[in-house]
Amino acid sequence: MHIHHVPFDHPDAVKLSDQVQAEYAVRYGDDGDATPLATADFAPPNGLYLIAYDEAGTPVASGGWRAQDDNGEGNQNGDAELKRMYVVEAMRGRGLARRILAALEDDARTAGRIRMVLETGAKQPEAVALYRSSGYEPCGKFGYYRFHDLSLCFAKAL
Repeated sequence: MHIHHVPFDHPDAVKLSDQVQAEYAVRYGDDGDATPLATADFAPPNGLYLIAYDEAGTPVASGGWRAQDDNGEGNQNGDAELKRMYVVEAMRGRGLARRILAALEDDARTAGRIRMVLETGAKQPEAVALYRSSGYEPCGKFGYYRFHDLSLCFAKAL
């Protein structure tokens, strides 16, 4: 596997984002994650977007972080918010999400962020298991889905 930094609007990033949105739509019966995101959110030094490619150059996993500070939506100064973590179904169970997560945590820490936060859903038990096994603990709800019953929020000190 080769992990590369790409802009959030890179064609491979858009492709994987569309795939994860389709999966969310199936799991939750809606149109996917409606959280507003912009390409600039993931531009260093205030964010980063990564894609893992297999040996054939096919994009197989993605994830990013964006800087968040106290914003009235439950974030705290120094937060790095994890977004669009995804591994294509055929490549799951190989540690790709864990590798991307570690790289994103390292980058956010280097950028001076002090806490990684994420929001996932109760219908994503695989994601919950990954985050819990990676040291994330439940935290106060934040962000777009903070008032939704199926929303689960986690944080980890960087």
